Amino acid sequence: MLKIISGGQTGVDRAALDTALKNHVPCGGWCAQGRKAEDGIIPAQYPVMALSNGGYDDRTLKNVQEADGTVIIYFGQPSGGTETTLHYCLQQKKPYLLLDAQKLDSGRAAQRIKEFSDTLAGGTLNFAGPRASDEPKAYPYASSVVDKFLMLHQDTDI
Repeated sequence: MLKIISGGQTGVDRAALDTALKNHVPCGGWCAQGRKAEDGIIPAQYPVMALSNGGYDDRTLKNVQEADGTVIIYFGQPSGGTETTLHYCLQQKKPYLLLDAQKLDSGRAAQRIKEFSDTLAGGTLNFAGPRASDEPKAYPYASSVVDKFLMLHQDTDI
């Protein structure tokens, strides 16, 4: 069964959660202590669990560990928390998929996620990428990608 998780940050994380909620797909994940995000406290509508003690890097690691695979969306070059996610995937020897939004339209990116998810042992996908202040296109791009992926996923699960 498919489940989408993320850290609840603005940008890619929120796009993945919003799209899952809109499509009635189970979602969640771990967020920083106090439900911190760049825009303040993560709203209660997002079913992410706050770490009792830990910041952004700690929640990134926890989401990588709990996922069956991680989808990393970036724009040209992974940096900041996006790069940290890749580091943790490598360190933990967890499957990951890199998607350069500057090179892939949302339909092709969704197809790659579908192909990637089909290779995984379980259905929990962690979505990671830049926050909104670092990349204004992160939310709309990720929202479109996840929406198209869910349509592809639904088509094969009927």
